[in-house]
Amino acid sequence: MLSRRRSLGLLAAALTATPIARAAQERTARLKVVASFSILADLVRNVGGDRVAVDALVGPDGDAHVYEPSPADSRRVADAGLIVVNGLGFEGWLDRLVAAAAARAPVLVASAGVTPRADDEAAMRLDAAPDPHAWQSVANVKRYVANIRDALARIDPAGAGAYAAAAAAYLTRLDALDRAIKDAVAKIPSVRRRVITAHQAFGYFADAYGIAFVAPQDMSADAEPSARAVARVITQIRTQHIPAVFLENVVDPRLIAAIARETGARIGGTLYSDALTGPDGPAPTYVDLMRHNLRTLVAALAP
Repeated sequence: MLSRRRSLGLLAAALTATPIARAAQERTARLKVVASFSILADLVRNVGGDRVAVDALVGPDGDAHVYEPSPADSRRVADAGLIVVNGLGFEGWLDRLVAAAAARAPVLVASAGVTPRADDEAAMRLDAAPDPHAWQSVANVKRYVANIRDALARIDPAGAGAYAAAAAAYLTRLDALDRAIKDAVAKIPSVRRRVITAHQAFGYFADAYGIAFVAPQDMSADAEPSARAVARVITQIRTQHIPAVFLENVVDPRLIAAIARETGARIGGTLYSDALTGPDGPAPTYVDLMRHNLRTLVAALAP
């Protein structure tokens, strides 16, 4: 007859061999990655695959500009094996959170190596602050992906080959996305490549693809613009015959709607700037976000 100790050992081994137990072990073994916001989390998932468990501090449709970390966020950061941030001044609250959590994980600045452009609002104030929205250029996101791949490989050398293969496949998709955007914008008459948006989030897209984005001066995602700034935009729409204005998923839509009523410009739809949507929305991934924005722009600007 088997001893009680041996019986328990055989039972434990049998349980360990079950699919449920193996799945639990695999989840436990995954590298815990905390990304500052939803777009970065999606990039990490595309590179890390099943070897990582990714958590976004600012989730779908969340506004990182005005985000207030919670005690739960502090615990997540403290438990992370890697923290991924955008940098370029985007997450003003992140350094305080990392310090408060006494986090020991390395912090990857995903935008490292990107050539920053001056923030349009800062330039108006003769300020040197960079524009943080570098992911609006696909070429910049390719740098993000390379940085994420290398950081994951440093922390998890056994997975370096898997990370390299996943990154290469994703970079191929990004190359196709970049070409699709350039080809579609090239078909829009140059005189119609001007739009109004709620805040200055699309400067990198403008530089990369040739559509001019205008937002009320001094307007940001977390502040009301002055009446003078709004009046300037209304005048600009009328004098330059700007065909469309666009809402954004992280900005109160009422101002843009009012500008559209005042000028007669059409509301071209909603653009996704700083956050993904949930899985049932039109932009649950970065590639989906860029393709949605492209379709929305083309539909509004094409003659």
